[in-house]
Amino acid sequence: MQPQFRPYAQQQMPQRSPHAPNQRRGGIGPMMSSGPHPQVPLTQAQIAQQQQAQAQASELAKRRSRKPTDKNLPDGVEECIVDPEAVHRYKSLRDVERRVDATMTRKRLDLMESVNRPSKTYKTLRIWISNTVEDQIWQGNGLNVDAFDFTPNMEASFRVKIEGHLLDDDDDSDVEIEASAQKEGKSNEGDGAATQKDKGAAGKSQKLRFSHFFKSMTVDFDTSKFRNGNEQTVEWKKPEPSRNQSAAALPAAADFDELTFKRNGDENMNITINLHRHETPERYKLSPDLAEVVDMTEATQQEAVMGLWEYIRVSGLQEDEEKRNFRCDELLKKIVRGADVGHIPLLNEYVAQHLSPLPPVSLEYTVRVDEEFHKDPQPTVYDVQVAVEDPLRATLQPLLSNPQYAAMLRDVTSLDDQLARIVQAISLSKAKHTFLTSLQEDPANFIRNWLSSQKRDLDVIMGESTRGGNDNIGGDEWRRGGRNSVWATQNARESVNVLLSKQPR
Repeated sequence: MQPQFRPYAQQQMPQRSPHAPNQRRGGIGPMMSSGPHPQVPLTQAQIAQQQQAQAQASELAKRRSRKPTDKNLPDGVEECIVDPEAVHRYKSLRDVERRVDATMTRKRLDLMESVNRPSKTYKTLRIWISNTVEDQIWQGNGLNVDAFDFTPNMEASFRVKIEGHLLDDDDDSDVEIEASAQKEGKSNEGDGAATQKDKGAAGKSQKLRFSHFFKSMTVDFDTSKFRNGNEQTVEWKKPEPSRNQSAAALPAAADFDELTFKRNGDENMNITINLHRHETPERYKLSPDLAEVVDMTEATQQEAVMGLWEYIRVSGLQEDEEKRNFRCDELLKKIVRGADVGHIPLLNEYVAQHLSPLPPVSLEYTVRVDEEFHKDPQPTVYDVQVAVEDPLRATLQPLLSNPQYAAMLRDVTSLDDQLARIVQAISLSKAKHTFLTSLQEDPANFIRNWLSSQKRDLDVIMGESTRGGNDNIGGDEWRRGGRNSVWATQNARESVNVLLSKQPR
């Protein structure tokens, strides 16, 4: 009879293992929801299609694994052919091919770096400023004798023309531009608003125009010359391209070589034409403190940051333990606001505090309305340096995007595959030649060594299977061939495939 024990309430202690029966084990496992996951059974056609796709993928993988890639002739092949010099010529051609491939690859990388890196060059933009007059007193506008008021019929006015062209190697075009700037023309617009005139021909539509280099223009007048103290201003701003419009395809209001405006006046007047540059990326004026460090007065923000980092690196101010910090000398303290230690990740913020917009290009001009000047008017000419894209970039871009390059690479790849197959055939022929030559020289020892090698290969191949007792290769079983031999077993086939798939070291 078993003793009776008083039942006590047992405290359930948290356990890791073993788990309680009929309890779902938590922790790491498949991340699946507890709900049902119905699966649609596949049809026989779908199963057959999947099996066919897997078979095709396996066949392609086998073909790729069997595809020869070595294009080097085996050693000693010159002793087995009629013309040994052909081997030396082939090796020389292979060396030349390696050097040519390395040179072409390096040059192509240099071209890609040159095209992708924003590079600017500076050219001269020549600006002609001239003016014509209308209804001046000396132009013969007399008084109207039939009217009661004895005032001129028309109010005197002048028209100022600002024309700019980028100078290139064609000197004849400059002469034509100067001649056209000296001509006196009248406009049909009398509202006094600024007008734009596109004089470019169809062949010049792709050239850079005067409006491409500036984002806005203002004209300041001498207010003392206006009657009743009325101020007159002229302002032009380049319109922003729309979302569906590229920056290169600008509207007509932002694509011109000439800008003309008309104002009233019968006295000579001084004006100042302010041209605000349009550059991508935008250039800034550097503060004197930053300019002393980077040795530049004008630069983009990226150029200023790179110049500051170059100064830190060359001066050896980067800390050894914490590479993100640098020590500040007297010049750098002015940039980082007097701190003794600066942080390299904050170089952009340090530089941004010392950048200011570039001042506009100011062109002084005197509007002449007197008769003496207009007997032989001469325009005022200014030369302004503007940044343009490197002309070599447009020349190099087609070389990188040439479709013939891809076709050439395909042809070269096809020739390389053919060459690798030929080299593989030569290697097999070389192996056969070596086998037969060795058999011819000493048949008895060769056969003895060959049989010993075959037995050793079988021991290596069937090494794992003999431990399990599946295949017995003891005795002379390895000598027997045919379908029922040890060489035809599944273990031997798999081991041979593994050995052949290994890449030689």
